[in-house]
Amino acid sequence: MSAPASFQPYAAVLKPLPDALDPRRLDNPIILKKLVAAHRRLAELKGVAASIPNQGILIGTLGLQEAKDSSAIENIVTTHDELFRSNPLDSHGSAAAKEVRLYSQALQIGYTAVRQTGLLTGNHILDIQRALEPARAGYRKVPGTVLKDGGDRVVYTPPSPQLLPDLMSNLEKFINDASLLDVDPLVKMALIHHQFESIHPFYDGNGRTGRIINVLYLVKEQLLDIPVLYLSRAIVRTKSDYYEALQAVRDRDAWENWILYMLSAVEQTAAEGITTIQSIKDLLLDYKHRIRARHKFYSQDLINNLLSLPYTKIEFIQNDLEVSRLTATRYLDELAKDGLLIKRKFGRSNYYINEPLFRILTGEAPPPGDER
Repeated sequence: MSAPASFQPYAAVLKPLPDALDPRRLDNPIILKKLVAAHRRLAELKGVAASIPNQGILIGTLGLQEAKDSSAIENIVTTHDELFRSNPLDSHGSAAAKEVRLYSQALQIGYTAVRQTGLLTGNHILDIQRALEPARAGYRKVPGTVLKDGGDRVVYTPPSPQLLPDLMSNLEKFINDASLLDVDPLVKMALIHHQFESIHPFYDGNGRTGRIINVLYLVKEQLLDIPVLYLSRAIVRTKSDYYEALQAVRDRDAWENWILYMLSAVEQTAAEGITTIQSIKDLLLDYKHRIRARHKFYSQDLINNLLSLPYTKIEFIQNDLEVSRLTATRYLDELAKDGLLIKRKFGRSNYYINEPLFRILTGEAPPPGDER
């Protein structure tokens, strides 16, 4: 994000919502047309996700992809291989992979809260950030936070710590009270995201928390049943555009461009999600039929394990199927012998890779593993 030489850092008082925007500005043919397209794709995504019997599979597979992309926006970078091998049951893995896993867990915490209460509250947001940044949880308490353009130039000064409780309380009301502004939920999501990022309430994790809020708001509004719209996929590819559009609202009150950017991201991400989920569904049915026909140990728990993540291990089968280590080893070795999994060694551990699922999620072949 760059700023002109004459630019002065924005430090005006951040307006509460809905006062920040005159809704008459949204009566724009370009925005209305983009809304129709985004809603159409989002409805298709919701429908194809609902066609998979166990939607929890999608939360596992796609949730981890979102976690990876959202973390990459914050320069927390890990490879797919590192990520898929970094299971919560493991103590191993890179620091970046563990950070990405925390994102996935934070998303699940938020999703559970929204499903249970029908609300997305300030306390839920605090819980999400606490899961992301356990060591630096809670609102900022020390003044002096500034946002820079990637160099030394300050482009934005967030509100001082004493203003955060009132601003977050206002945001909570705006999220949960539809009567405050009668606009389309996708437009409202864009407004919420900009306001949260401008409040910048935490020392760390604001961007990741804000992107989790996006998809949870759509779940709250029943535009999705589960959090499978992962906008980080689009944002990470247009990172400079994202930050420029975000800043342009602060600098020039350019709300229309910001809303169009977010609607385009919804449309694009939903379209890609439809393709990915349909491929996962086809693979799930294929594995179900082949394993049921060839192996007496077929079970739905086994299918869920093999389709939730591309990598599995003996310990994971033991845990999910509640079988002995010997039995779990036999199951996986038979599936590898049958060509349904690839057995590879990384370090001291054997992993069993669902290669078609790896390709669906990454567009790549899995790595070769270590020499035996």
